[in-house]
Amino acid sequence: MPGETERPEVAGADDNHRSDGERRAAIPSRAFDPKRGPDTVARFRLRDPARDQPSDAPQGEISRKRKPPPGLEPQPEIKFLVPANLVPANLVPANLVPAKNSATIRPPAPPSVNDGTPLPDIYAALDLGTNNCRLLVARPSRRGFLVVDAFSRIIRLGEGITTTGRLSDQAMARTADALRVCAAKMSRHRVDRYRLVATEACRVASNGEAFLDRIKNDIGLDIEMLSRENEAKLAVSGCATLIDTSVDLALVFDIGGGSSELIWLDLNKRPGPWRKPMGDKSEIHGCIAAWTSLPVGVVTLADRFGGRHVTKDTFEAMVTSVTDMIAPFEAAHNFKRRIQNERAHLLGTSGTVTTVAGIHMGLPRYDRTKVDGCWLNRQDIQRITYGLVAKSYDERVAEPCIGRDRADLVLAGCAILEALLRMWPADRLRVADRGLREGILATLMSEDGHHRAGRSRYGRIQK
Repeated sequence: MPGETERPEVAGADDNHRSDGERRAAIPSRAFDPKRGPDTVARFRLRDPARDQPSDAPQGEISRKRKPPPGLEPQPEIKFLVPANLVPANLVPANLVPAKNSATIRPPAPPSVNDGTPLPDIYAALDLGTNNCRLLVARPSRRGFLVVDAFSRIIRLGEGITTTGRLSDQAMARTADALRVCAAKMSRHRVDRYRLVATEACRVASNGEAFLDRIKNDIGLDIEMLSRENEAKLAVSGCATLIDTSVDLALVFDIGGGSSELIWLDLNKRPGPWRKPMGDKSEIHGCIAAWTSLPVGVVTLADRFGGRHVTKDTFEAMVTSVTDMIAPFEAAHNFKRRIQNERAHLLGTSGTVTTVAGIHMGLPRYDRTKVDGCWLNRQDIQRITYGLVAKSYDERVAEPCIGRDRADLVLAGCAILEALLRMWPADRLRVADRGLREGILATLMSEDGHHRAGRSRYGRIQK
């Protein structure tokens, strides 16, 4: 989505509406501390506001040196999950100072299905891509999950990588700043379980692994390098509920910053009636007929052909380049022939398709609730695409669903989309403002049994 978003996408749990008792309740033993690991919390104690220095009395004890003034009696110790070194000074309450030591709590064994152990309550998924850094924090619900907090920032980590083969210092600095925000959000919301992944930019950069090691040491986020195959599968899991199950074939595609994943699903492979629970990856993954990962995305294509001043000839050169990459995949599987005789639709999960949908709807500003799940036909997509090709860079900046951050990348994304439509001219395309992060959350919650039939959230089989 264009621009940067640091507010929750959906209203959810927040410390602001917790009672004082809830704030002081025992902290979950597996709470996330980005600096010290998943089993550590930062501790603070109260200070007498009448004096500049904290009391010398031990934590939780009343000093005997003099009787405190009324209303300033020492209070029970309060534990805060945000580490002292990550909290901006202007956000720390005046009557709180860091304690000298921090307490470490051993995490319990992972919950089993029948032992009654409470399941993880707050989950997080982070997608560190070539163009964006995205975080989603959520709690399980009966039909999937509820978003607690979300963060998205354009970082352009892969900027210039096609020329140098390395992540630039400026791009790494931008990314580190965004990851510090993500770490603070995870800590604030007391995340119990999480998965943090990096995609194409870190995969192909010669210093990608070194950068992730630095992030782990400096910020405390242990980010894994996601394989192309797992990236494709998670993208499918994230938007599986938007697939029209009345068709025979569906192409799920994710146009990223440095790569584009294509996954053809053969829904005739599903065993029996289609089931609805989100995160049932065994069923949706069993329908995968073929997949590929193209080594091209909006950042790398724009780096190669230019993104600000794009003529019709330049745009056609972009489309031809991507078509040449798709051709071997099509030659091996013949989906173009199959969709002429079978029912099929496309499902796009990327900033490109959501931007095209927002422009088609004439939205005065991007609105996820209106875009996610909407349908577009091929003619409308191509009308929007070639309308953008005819616009100048400044005119694209003025589009409320594009903005300055994406104005030099949107045509590269449209060229990839156009190549897909020419290769597989399905009449309908469904738009998904969801993908990798949602796939991670659905998978984690499914693994923990949150969405199993007959399973309560606390791990007992309901009679």
